[in-house]
Order: sequence, then structure tokens, then C-alpha cells
Amino acid sequence: MVTTGELTNYRDYLGHYRATLRRQCDGLSPEQLARRAVPPSTLSLLGLVRHMAYVEHAWFQRVFQGKVAEERPFTDPDDPDVEFTQAVGTEECVDEALARWHQQIALADTWLDAQDDDAMGLEYVRGEEKVSARDVLVHMIEEYARHCGHADLLRECIDGRTGQ
Repeated sequence: MVTTGELTNYRDYLGHYRATLRRQCDGLSPEQLARRAVPPSTLSLLGLVRHMAYVEHAWFQRVFQGKVAEERPFTDPDDPDVEFTQAVGTEECVDEALARWHQQIALADTWLDAQDDDAMGLEYVRGEEKVSARDVLVHMIEEYARHCGHADLLRECIDGRTGQ
């Protein structure tokens, strides 16, 4: 039996779901990525990529590293769903979303590279509550897993592809 450490296990699951979302977007045009396949919802594959860039930044930059003054990706005080409502089918919008998502993943991975299993119980401040690194990583896996389920359905509506 091969065993891995706690952090390695979390990173494996997180990497799997990040790759799953990437695959669901592969081979689609900007218009297809922005398509809201389940009206009246604003949910789209492009919106999910933008949302996950925001989520990666929120947890890994703001909570874990305390970079609260840093600009948050895809935010607008007048539109709390801007990740989705402003996901439009242009090459520029797609390029920006993918670049910012990949940037946030790289920054998160850099932070994770400096951690070990002992760090999983460390607590961080989120608003007025404390959360452990373990809780945040489990939440990130859950967040990706839930949205990958959405991505499966969106992709099937777009071109019929399933099983990704």
C-alpha cells in the first residue's frame, strides 16, 4: 500500500479538478465558452473559469497570505456576479480569464510548495472567524468538484460531449 501525506493528497485532488475544468473548456470557441446553456442562469464555462480565478485568489492570496489590499480578479461592487454576467464570447475575454486563472493557480501552487503536513492545522483569519489550512483545501476541492459537475452539464449542452 502506497501512502501519501495529507497535503499531497489534497494537492492531488485539487490538481485533478483543476485539470477537469480545463478539459471541459478545451476545443470550444469563445462564443461556446460564454454560452449560458441553462437559462435563465448566468452560468457558463467561461464564467466558471473567471469565478475560480476569483476563488483561488480569495483563499490563497487574501486568507493564507493576508494580501487583502491586492486587486481581486473579476470583481465589481455594483455586480456581485460579475464573473458570470461579464463573461462574453470574445477572444480577449477568454484570454484574460484563462491568464488570470492560470496566474492564480501558479501563485497558489507556489504557496503550497512551501507548506508541509504540519501546516495543515495552522489557522488563518477569514473575516471574524479562523479557518485551518486543512479546511480551506477541503473547501477548494469541494468548490472545484461542484463546479466541475456544472461544467459537465454545460459542456454536454454545448456539443454533446460527456464523460470528462
